[in-house]
Amino acid sequence: MRELVLGLRLLTGSGRGNRIRFALMVTGGAVGVCCLAIVLSVSGILEARDTRIADRQTRASDALIGGHGPYGLTLSREDPYGSRMLTRVFFAPGTAEEMPAPPGLDRLPRPGELFVSPSLAKTLAAQPGLKQRLPGRQAGVIGREGVADPDELFAYVGVDSVKAPGASRFDGFGSRYVDMRTVESGALDIVRFTMVGVVLLPLVVFLSVCARLSAASRARRLAALRLLGLSQKATQRVNAVETVVAALLAGLLGLGLYAALNQVGARVGLPGLKWYPQDGAPSAFTMAVCLIGCPLLAWVVGRAGGREAAASPLAVRRTAVQRRPHRWGLIPLMAGTGIGVGYCVAGATGHAPHDTGLSAVLVPTAVILVGGGLALTLPVLAQSLARWVATSTRSFVLSLAMRRNEVESGSALRVATGLVLVVFAASLTQGVLVELDQVYRRDSPLQEYGLDRHELSDVQDARLRKIPHVLQRAEVAESVRKQDAEGFAHSVTALVATCDQLAAVTEAPTEGCVDGQVQRLVDPDGLPNEDARPGRAFTFRLSLEGGRQAWRLRVPESVVRAPFYDPSSLAADVIVPPSALPAGAQPEDATIVLVSDAELGTARSVLDGIAGVAPLAEVEPVGINIDGIRQVALIKSLLAVGMALGLVIGVAAYLVAAGDRAVERRGQVTALTLLGTRRRTLRAVQCAQVVMPLSIGLVLALVSGKLIESSYLVSGGGAVFWDGAGVPLLLACALGVVAIAALGSLPLVGRRIDPELIRRD
Repeated sequence: MRELVLGLRLLTGSGRGNRIRFALMVTGGAVGVCCLAIVLSVSGILEARDTRIADRQTRASDALIGGHGPYGLTLSREDPYGSRMLTRVFFAPGTAEEMPAPPGLDRLPRPGELFVSPSLAKTLAAQPGLKQRLPGRQAGVIGREGVADPDELFAYVGVDSVKAPGASRFDGFGSRYVDMRTVESGALDIVRFTMVGVVLLPLVVFLSVCARLSAASRARRLAALRLLGLSQKATQRVNAVETVVAALLAGLLGLGLYAALNQVGARVGLPGLKWYPQDGAPSAFTMAVCLIGCPLLAWVVGRAGGREAAASPLAVRRTAVQRRPHRWGLIPLMAGTGIGVGYCVAGATGHAPHDTGLSAVLVPTAVILVGGGLALTLPVLAQSLARWVATSTRSFVLSLAMRRNEVESGSALRVATGLVLVVFAASLTQGVLVELDQVYRRDSPLQEYGLDRHELSDVQDARLRKIPHVLQRAEVAESVRKQDAEGFAHSVTALVATCDQLAAVTEAPTEGCVDGQVQRLVDPDGLPNEDARPGRAFTFRLSLEGGRQAWRLRVPESVVRAPFYDPSSLAADVIVPPSALPAGAQPEDATIVLVSDAELGTARSVLDGIAGVAPLAEVEPVGINIDGIRQVALIKSLLAVGMALGLVIGVAAYLVAAGDRAVERRGQVTALTLLGTRRRTLRAVQCAQVVMPLSIGLVLALVSGKLIESSYLVSGGGAVFWDGAGVPLLLACALGVVAIAALGSLPLVGRRIDPELIRRD
């Protein structure tokens, strides 16, 4: 208790400078706690969304499946509306007077009634034509408990009967498991893995830096207390009191800052994810980590920081030469890179591991070891290199800068580590993006979108051609089915396109295509249609301005070899040039196929364009999953948030540490100025002191980061192990970090000379 009271009295009665330093500790810690709360709340937001989806899922029992229950039938339909999903749940009433109500409503919709989500209500107001997909009168809006997120398009539709495949009886709502999670468990593990390296490692360094502000002046003050008779352990506890109080206040302030950001973020949202403010409210676990874990970390850092002053107070008061940093800090870095080298060798020799369980432990362990090793290795390497440069150089600037780094090697840890970990985290993020690209990217460089011609008008068809990113447009028509004596139906499909259009949508150059001529299509890698034998005749229905017309086509002998991508809806049996059809005629039983680049962002843009032109049309995006696109967008948004937080933390750690170091060195700078050293020379010295340890750390971060990134790709089981395309970006980031650090160090040498700073020396 005595140490607690003494620590609080020193905190409040140590002068204006100490109070300013304490305020900086609290402010910096609050920023770190806010970032920590953001990371910890991501899982809670996703779980809250999945919980609401599970609560509204219909529940069926074995007794009701046989048709003996009093409840009605239900049917769920999901259709793409642009790059979003429109979910419609139809209910037909049973014989029971009271029916269970879904979450967010007080009753089920009656036949002819409709309940919609708030976002769908706004969409219906903007797109009245969408009402055709939602029969009935809008009777209300679904409450927050029944909607996954504020941006979801969801509706309950009441009908007289449900006669469609997939309809089932139900006896209530609620399920322990959700059919389709917001982010699949594997993808969520990717997000957690990235957040550890991108945010949590730099955050620990940043909080440690904030807890060690004015370390030299605090050490001299603790040494004075020790010389006045305070015991060694009591001295360490006095030092820890200040850091713990600062961390506790920072935790409260950081949680308040997060609460404000949560309100803003819930209204703005992220690409692929919106949430309610209640979903992002800090959980009990988050509050415990911020209010207990952060002060505990500050306690450990405070006791470690006061150990030297408590053990050797005279050496601290007389500014003795610091001891060399321990070389055991090399062990974590060597262990982490060893794991990375092992995975890289396994991938290079064709023995990529298939045991994902072991890799799920080893790869994150390697990330933590390398990240911690980079922080612990910097002082050792900085001191060794500084000693070698100081003894071999003839430059006064380099000699002075390196001697200072040799004496105060620990300052390299505080100043450079935050920016070093930012570059290391950037390499990890690149690996995650490469793996996501392998998982969700189509093998084909082209993406197809099929729309039924019956659902489109001529005006809409013309507007579809003008959608941005649409490269080609073609039609695939099906002939009238004719049955043989055994009851089997026979038909062929015709691709209405020119030779140039055909060549633009095939994997390799076509062979034998003649403009203006009907020809057979043969895919060398596909299975031929036995009905498309030369000489057989089939009938196609055509629509004209004056009515309908039957058009007879005989399968020709001429062959076009066209290797289509797999899958493709354009792989027809014959190719029919538009000029071969009667003037003004269009196939009736046809699918309009739009073709674009397969990049996910392009696919989202084209789907949104189709929804704007034909909101009622059902779109079949060949080979892709709308939910997969949404998950990729969401994961990339979370990674972008993590990188932004990591960058903020890294830059904040550099600014805090560099500014604190400059303040502590004011006496030394003043002494050198009074001895005749020019201000330009002092700025060059300051720049060299920062750039040298930072450059060492960045080289280590680049090498070890690529090792861990390749290990992650090898263990992921994809086809890409080596991300050579990301190296130039990392090098550019490293050079940018060095330039920023160099420019940031120049103003730290002030113009004003205060001899009072060295009066005790």
